[in-house]
Amino acid sequence: MNPDIHKLQSYPFEKLAKLKSGITPPAEKKHISLSIGEPKHATPQVIIDALFSHMNGLSTYPSTKGIAELRNAIADWINKRFCKGRAIVDPESQVLPVNGTREALFAFAQSVIDAKHDALVMMPNPFYQIYEGAAYLAGATPYFMDCTAENGYLPDFDSITAADWQRCQLVYICSPGNPSGAVMSMQQMQQLIELSDQYDFVIASDECYSEIYFNDDQPPVGLIEACLASGRDDFKNCVIFHSLSKRSNAPGLRSGFVAGDADIIQQFFQYRTYHGCAMPVQHQHASIAAWNDETHVQENRRLYQKKFAQVTEVLAPVLPVKTPDAAFYLWIETGLSDEDFAQRLFAEQNVTVLPGSYLSREHKGFNPGHNHVRIALVADVEECLEAAQRIATFCRNLSA
Repeated sequence: MNPDIHKLQSYPFEKLAKLKSGITPPAEKKHISLSIGEPKHATPQVIIDALFSHMNGLSTYPSTKGIAELRNAIADWINKRFCKGRAIVDPESQVLPVNGTREALFAFAQSVIDAKHDALVMMPNPFYQIYEGAAYLAGATPYFMDCTAENGYLPDFDSITAADWQRCQLVYICSPGNPSGAVMSMQQMQQLIELSDQYDFVIASDECYSEIYFNDDQPPVGLIEACLASGRDDFKNCVIFHSLSKRSNAPGLRSGFVAGDADIIQQFFQYRTYHGCAMPVQHQHASIAAWNDETHVQENRRLYQKKFAQVTEVLAPVLPVKTPDAAFYLWIETGLSDEDFAQRLFAEQNVTVLPGSYLSREHKGFNPGHNHVRIALVADVEECLEAAQRIATFCRNLSA
């Protein structure tokens, strides 16, 4: 067995199940789960229709590179969203379909890291746990960039030493962030690009929440966009990861893409030909329909905007809560142990939220997720509002 497997920690939801074990919540209250970032809005019919109309694709093996029509649709979407409509991204050399960003983010480290050189993989803290597991199983050491209220829940690149940058081979960033929803600025991304030029590391930008935001006039900046603003259309050392799971409410489709530096994409493609992870052809056609349609994405945003407006209004009198920059999470300071908060909320109100410490690691004697909970507003408006009212009742009882 790979000895680094033993470095992997339990997944947050395994820890949560243990925390709730043996507790019987009030039976008269229907359980409401706000712990998992799994979209519950209906999958758009345009995607379903395209999927079923191409089921004859089951008779052929899919290719790792995907069909040209899908790569073209992805490149067109990137060019419209991040390149001001200019035909910058080349679908032949700079785009690769993947089976959702989770598997791609993990596999990417395996193809990028050279473990012979005491490699560091930098990642935000709190973080999506795949980053950490990918680093360990690639033979590298995770380096945690603490994201706290003091730094706007964003990595502080200035706090990292030159010696650590020299060891760095890969940096994961997540913008909009999970769990905070914080969005990196153009200037922050350009600073990271400059550091990549200086120290020659790869940037993996996880942007799977980029289409869920609350100011229609200010969509989150992407790494491709920051490259172009810096006069860099080769996207050297820069790769973005996008998914239809959140944007299009299709987590079961397992469809996304990576795009960016053509040299890296080519090497990642070669890795994936051995990995055996080609996207089924019918899923590719469904993905084309999704990337070509913005109407359902706009409606999706409208639903999240409605939910956040109503939920924050209910919670604001009892918790320090505000609408995030983007994504569908509330990242809330609890005023007491995050585990106690989550456990007691489940026991008294039959509402499940995720303790923040399960999403982060202790670093320099401090866990930035402590005394926070992540609330995923993924259910419908009525259920989210009911959950908010129960949480407000719970908090009032705490202070009584």
